[in-house]
Amino acid sequence: QVQLLESGGGLVQAGGSLRLSCSASGRTFSSDAMGWFRQAPGKEREFVAATAWSGGTPAYRNSVKGRFTISRDNAKNMVYLQMNSLKPEDTAVYYCASATAITVQATGYKYWGQGTQVTVSS
Repeated sequence: QVQLLESGGGLVQAGGSLRLSCSASGRTFSSDAMGWFRQAPGKEREFVAATAWSGGTPAYRNSVKGRFTISRDNAKNMVYLQMNSLKPEDTAVYYCASATAITVQATGYKYWGQGTQVTVSS
């Protein structure tokens, strides 16, 4: 069973940066993709970015392209989300999740972390 633990959230002013980290333990070869999702109060969980342990082109939601970068360290079983030029609308709880392949659908991810709060003040 894959266990995921996020860290790195916090409070930042608009225009600032944060880097989220996700530690993955118990990873199997079938759990090739790692994604970041976010959920703001009163809103549905939405896809942010995803990458595959095996490589390939990462996927991003349009509103974060050019500002967020997902990366991974296979040796450490870590996935990161570098968030630059943060906006108040980026405020949400951010979750990392594991799937067999990259998908933008939350239902495609079997394992989830507990989430980390990101708050961007204007």
